[in-house]
Amino acid sequence: MPDSKAVSFDAATARLIEQAHRCDALPAIEDHLPYQNMGDLWHRLATDRADRPWMAYYPCAADNEEPTCFTFGQFSELIQRVACLLEHEYGIRAGGSVATLTINQPLTVAIYFACWRLGARVVPINPSEDDARVAYILENSEATLFVVHTSTREDLTHIEKCLDAMPKNPAGDLQLALVLDGASRSAALEAGWDDFLAALADVAPHPTPKPPPAVSWDSEALVVYTSGTTGNPKGVVLTQKQMFADAYSISQWHSIDEHTVMMNVLPIHHVNGTIVTLVTPAFVGAQVVVNKRFRTGGFWAKLHRHDVAIVSVVPTLLQFLIESGEDFDAESVPNLRHFICGAGPLSVELARDFQDKFGVKIMHGYGLSETVCYSCFLPTDLEWEDHCAWMYDHGFPSIGCPVITNEMAIHDDQGQPVEDGKKGEIVIRGHNVMVGYYRNPEANATAFKFGWFRSGDEGFKLRGKDGLDYYFITGRIKELIIRGGINLSPFEIDEVLNSMPGIRVGLAVGFDNRYWGEEVGAYVQVQPGTTLTQEQVIAYCKERVPWTKCPKVVLFGNDIPVTSTGKYQRGKLKHLFEAYKDMQFKD
Repeated sequence: MPDSKAVSFDAATARLIEQAHRCDALPAIEDHLPYQNMGDLWHRLATDRADRPWMAYYPCAADNEEPTCFTFGQFSELIQRVACLLEHEYGIRAGGSVATLTINQPLTVAIYFACWRLGARVVPINPSEDDARVAYILENSEATLFVVHTSTREDLTHIEKCLDAMPKNPAGDLQLALVLDGASRSAALEAGWDDFLAALADVAPHPTPKPPPAVSWDSEALVVYTSGTTGNPKGVVLTQKQMFADAYSISQWHSIDEHTVMMNVLPIHHVNGTIVTLVTPAFVGAQVVVNKRFRTGGFWAKLHRHDVAIVSVVPTLLQFLIESGEDFDAESVPNLRHFICGAGPLSVELARDFQDKFGVKIMHGYGLSETVCYSCFLPTDLEWEDHCAWMYDHGFPSIGCPVITNEMAIHDDQGQPVEDGKKGEIVIRGHNVMVGYYRNPEANATAFKFGWFRSGDEGFKLRGKDGLDYYFITGRIKELIIRGGINLSPFEIDEVLNSMPGIRVGLAVGFDNRYWGEEVGAYVQVQPGTTLTQEQVIAYCKERVPWTKCPKVVLFGNDIPVTSTGKYQRGKLKHLFEAYKDMQFKD
């Protein structure tokens, strides 16, 4: 395993992590990775495919906007210029860390690949993080450069105060750089922030591709901080080789090659946006359409214009497309294969609504930052009837079968496999499992306790007629509602709520209760023009689940907190039920 000074663990944990990197299904990954490192990847792309299209970028200003386009040669030149700036202006070297608080735009992508060209880490920070957590990530990751896009912060004053309170960074002083957008932010520049774009403009272009520096593919490339709702976030450390491994498995599973066009609509500070629709198409020399953000307006027209084959989304975006009223003609996008969907709970009802309306397969999958990105998908070659059966017939849409670079299993709390159909913890081991958590020995010891990576997600598996194991996720173990000592899956109750006519989104929420420890509540957003009562929702649920699982309180509203990738944060709704803590609910 990589020699890491960043990841903290004792010798016993190191042995367990090494076990978690073994994969019986594919013993050797090296023969399937044709590049020595990310710099080598882009050097070959610029040499062999210089004039072929790589990226079409939409700033999402209007439905009929024109994209900014790059060939592989043009983008490689941008990467080289950014790498030159990082190295010579900011002293970024192999093993260094660059933190970014940026948006989806070509420069952000170039910064990522430029860091990897130098053998440095990228620390992408979610713009929705509060300033105190941003400061914690900067301190914990030991970043020496912080690049901020001005659109991510209205005011930089508070974040500057948080930075002033940080302990001294042993890796060196933190340098601050702004990517200006609109206003000049002269006050920020006067306060010590550099103008990143102005500095980049002074870097001379390279008319021909420069050979990349010698960088090990075991060099650490990403430190992705988890979006936990309590405590400090944990930094997931991923290497270039691990990213290549997941890109290889994604490209193989979905038959992505140089002729494939992919669409990016997810934020690229998250591994889904980075790995699926940036690293994977680069890995095979494919074209990608990048959006500053997701918009329903003009969405289908972009698929038609660029002849897109695959789009990667999260479940909430499927709901937006259903409700948008945008016309879709399947014949206008003849090469559209399917939508990859993961990174959040997908209900049977939503999957059926989308597939019935558009006639496009949802290729459901599952993975975590700790496994680079995806660890399993539904098979792409299933007949429509079989595909829908796995999506609809088992209470939850199946997340599919393990990809070729990792193994999966369902374990009990002692690390032992459970029988098919029985719930347990989803565990993973293979070539795409992280190095470990950055400077967090306790978290590493817990996550790899039994020689597999423990996901913290509850699920089960079933054997298909084709002999494959199909996996299902039933909820986060920490999100389980424990009523009277019995574990209840919120996803199961979500499924019932979301099947009720008139409900747009329904979430089961466990709330503190003096009689049962926790009780079941529901937070419901109704369809526009629809009126529902608490009594109607409870009656509907009582017909479909036992009283123990039935919501006892139903709250209505439109403010459902979500992460930047569209995951609902049910834990942030829990406080709304505080008034019902001392109530006893009887059938």
